[in-house]
Amino acid sequence: MRAKKEAVVGGYVHIEIAGQMHRVYYETAGAGQPLLCLHTAGSDSRQYRELLNSEALTANHQVICFDMPYHGKSSPPAGWEKHEYRLTSDLYVQTILSFMDAMEIHNPIALGCSIGGRVVLHLALKHPERFKALIGLQSGAHVNPYYELDWLHRPDVNGGEVCAGIVSGLIGPNADSQDRWETLWHYMQGGPGIFKGDLHFYKSEGDLRGMVQKIDTGKCPLHLLTGEYDYSCTPEDSQDLARLIPGSHFEIMPGIGHFPMSEAPHAFMNHLLPVLQRIQSGQHK
Repeated sequence: MRAKKEAVVGGYVHIEIAGQMHRVYYETAGAGQPLLCLHTAGSDSRQYRELLNSEALTANHQVICFDMPYHGKSSPPAGWEKHEYRLTSDLYVQTILSFMDAMEIHNPIALGCSIGGRVVLHLALKHPERFKALIGLQSGAHVNPYYELDWLHRPDVNGGEVCAGIVSGLIGPNADSQDRWETLWHYMQGGPGIFKGDLHFYKSEGDLRGMVQKIDTGKCPLHLLTGEYDYSCTPEDSQDLARLIPGSHFEIMPGIGHFPMSEAPHAFMNHLLPVLQRIQSGQHK
């Protein structure tokens, strides 16, 4: 049996978010330009395992991932049992900026997928000066509801299995079986009602229709990468978004679904690395 030790380093940071203290877990690898990675709804930073271990990426970038409060190895705040978890735009943005401040992360490239792909649009609108560039995976200004959220948190339904079942169809048909099932495993381990609470932001409160036109890519470059096989945020959704934001860069990733970094990490890197090279060279369109 052969053993292999990864170069990924993990730890905890205590930060105040919306008046409450949180113990937030993070992982990092590499050195150079910070690349801050934001996970999807109901999952955690394990989705970025391959980016953290990519020598091609970490040679020039410090990859930084963290678990949102209530997700992965980040605990909920004290008294969580007394309230329903519901993610809002302000809370999401404050969480990201508070983590950056606590970790002394300056001028990062922020890369977010799904709800992370939506929140980078909020960051572009509200805090473009804090970022070197923004990369949205599966980014759209809104999403049309296509299933009933109450199924995600019911006493008569296994929460982990129903969450994984709902997202399973969003994975592209070319995904390796191991990558597919690891992506689903992360969803099976989510806390009760957390996926549902994240989708409050994604499906209603975080709707940016009528506002994305105000994004100024002269202040912060915006790159949009969307998988071909995604019916939550379709290529057409992202293409419509790109049309509304002058100067944004958009491309479709063939054969990939809603979770590029975890379902097809090697194929995804073929799209990500050229975008990072454009950002470093100042060629954003």
